[in-house]
Amino acid sequence: MQSRLLIKALQEAGWVLDRITCSHHIFTHRYNPYTIPVPHSKKDLPLGTVRSIRKRAGLFQF
Repeated sequence: MQSRLLIKALQEAGWVLDRITCSHHIFTHRYNPYTIPVPHSKKDLPLGTVRSIRKRAGLFQF
């Protein structure tokens, strides 16, 4: 999965881009205490990374 698709899904779920640090976009949510760092590259993200981000963000379907 490409990072731009994951970023789009996070934003649709209410996550807000808080800041950008080097190669990561950092997202926060009003009702979730976690911050979600998403690597921003043009390559596909590893499956384990995508699963971890989705689990932490509470995204079970796209």
